[in-house]
Amino acid sequence: MNRNKQTEILGGIITVVILIFLIFLSNVEVNKLSYIETVASSIVNPIQRVFADLRNKIEGNSVYFSNMESIIQENEDLKTKNSELETELRELEIIKAENATLQNYMNLTQKYSSYSTIPAYVINRDVSNYSSTLVLSVGTKDGVKEGMTVIADKGLVGHIISVTDNTAKVQVIIDSASTVSCTISTTNESIICKGTLENNQILRASYIPTGAELIQGDTVYTSGIGGIYPKGIIIGTIKEIITTSNITDRYATVEPAVDFSKVDTVLIINND
Repeated sequence: MNRNKQTEILGGIITVVILIFLIFLSNVEVNKLSYIETVASSIVNPIQRVFADLRNKIEGNSVYFSNMESIIQENEDLKTKNSELETELRELEIIKAENATLQNYMNLTQKYSSYSTIPAYVINRDVSNYSSTLVLSVGTKDGVKEGMTVIADKGLVGHIISVTDNTAKVQVIIDSASTVSCTISTTNESIICKGTLENNQILRASYIPTGAELIQGDTVYTSGIGGIYPKGIIIGTIKEIITTSNITDRYATVEPAVDFSKVDTVLIINND
């Protein structure tokens, strides 16, 4: 039984009581009637007002609770829709990232079309002053071997130093144990670029021939000497030239072309 029905029954009971009371009054002497009516009115009227107010309140609450149920349901529907939209957004971001990766592979493959390459992406990195390595998503099952050169869109990354069935570790050129034989764009003479312990953002170029004229901003390439790296791959640009009292001890700092903290797609040059 709902609240409206209960209120109607209660109102009916009150009405019957009032009718009985009025019948009783009809048998009362006229001179006593006005006094009894006054008393009855003072009793009945407040009661009627209370029940009227109660009924209005119950009816109002019914509407309120009905509206609340509708609002709660709408809120749940919005939460469900929002969750669905978030899922779709994540899926779109994944697709976008995959497309970007594929685009990077295509750009790399076209740029280094003269080489036979194996595409890979970085799955782990350790870039610090003491050790600078990357772990790639390919291994011996993909034809990767130790000693293979690794390149990115901007230039030289490093070479493979260890391989498992499904992964390969790369020693990047900023590693303090790395040494690369190079040439500068303004001279054909060879220099050596090494990683440093002091700063993992630069290379130190040394063994500079006394007759070589270095210019800040010159591009540094692999020389092909040493048997590890093919000739002509960009390493970076000369950032600063440091002269000493002995010209044979002068050196330069080289800013790598590749940002090793952000590189994510690479190519491995297949030397076979």
